[in-house]
Amino acid sequence: MILLSGGLDSATALAVARSEGHRCVTLAVDYGQRHRVELQASELVARQLGAADHRLVRIDLRAFGGSALTADIPVPKDRDERAIGTGVPVTYVPARNLIFLSIATALAETLGARHLFVGVNAIDYSGYPDCRGEFIEAFARCANLGTKLGTDAIEQGRPGFEIHAPLSTLAKADIIRLGTRLGVDYALTTSCYDPRVDAQGHPIACGHCDSCQIRRKGFHDAGIPDPTRYS
Repeated sequence: MILLSGGLDSATALAVARSEGHRCVTLAVDYGQRHRVELQASELVARQLGAADHRLVRIDLRAFGGSALTADIPVPKDRDERAIGTGVPVTYVPARNLIFLSIATALAETLGARHLFVGVNAIDYSGYPDCRGEFIEAFARCANLGTKLGTDAIEQGRPGFEIHAPLSTLAKADIIRLGTRLGVDYALTTSCYDPRVDAQGHPIACGHCDSCQIRRKGFHDAGIPDPTRYS
């Protein structure tokens, strides 16, 4: 089971899972995000990387707001590297990965799948508390204590749910190099928090939000051409 947003990191996580021999079912979440173009990207990426099935779940986090991605709050633009790396940004969506991993765990349990992959990264997004290794480890414990699959496994001395975060300690350039080796078509992915859409419905990245700047720098540092369409 792979949480697939349609972005660069989750696409690479899917490629890693596939390279390890897993039969991959991908899950995208329509949560009312500003950058809903990522949902179309997730379908394209799932198809390109040979996912056995792609699922979409809808949950409207605009009911809570509190983020530039789910409320009428401006997306920060043109921040320097120091500002991007300091504090929790307003693009943080409250408890998003906690909610997403809970949904993914529920679906995985119905499928009898115990391996969950998530493309969190604690280097480029160190300000996001739900991208850190401590959170992933704690969630894995909760998943095994709060599900039938997990508690049965504990009682029988078998492995329960395992949460894999293969990109957590990689810099963006290293993620891009890894994905390129594994056959990810990054032209299909989208990272922008505030994209616009052309007449054909294709996303055009703003080029100025934190995510665009991190993505652009990653391709530059990796020495790989950036296929992103920027405004």
